[in-house]
Amino acid sequence: MVILIMGVSGSGKTTIGKMLAETLQWQFSDADDFHPAANIEKMSRGVPLSDADRLPWLQLLQGAIEQWLSQGINVVLACSALKSEYRQWLQPSNQLQLTDQIKWVYLKGSSELIQQRLNQRQGHYMKANLLKSQFDTLEEPDNALQIEIGQPPEAIVQAIKTDFKIE
Repeated sequence: MVILIMGVSGSGKTTIGKMLAETLQWQFSDADDFHPAANIEKMSRGVPLSDADRLPWLQLLQGAIEQWLSQGINVVLACSALKSEYRQWLQPSNQLQLTDQIKWVYLKGSSELIQQRLNQRQGHYMKANLLKSQFDTLEEPDNALQIEIGQPPEAIVQAIKTDFKIE
């Protein structure tokens, strides 16, 4: 199974994803690690990515998801997956009953709270000034567990485990 933690930058995807993976004793992967160097360089200059920039990244992620599922590896994946189209790309291409093995979690929060978090974050290439473009791009999912991010991370992790009935 793959639990995909999605949301805009600063919503807590990596923090929640790592905590969840640790409590479940699953693997954790961050979609940011799949970005080509050109994308990272572009974002570090404060330039939003285009859909064309994202396509190779989405293809790499789709391949990784298919591999994890076909090998029976349980993974928590932190990935922005802002548009419905991107989420479709992340579905297994072979559709061999694997799509039900992807669980979606949307970390939802106000732009004010997330801006505050981004202003405090250091050492990340995603600049706080790109937050508006992320919210502009965001298409909230209707097939995901939606969790408000204003609560403690431990409560968010427990809510995910409870909703998906996994321990």
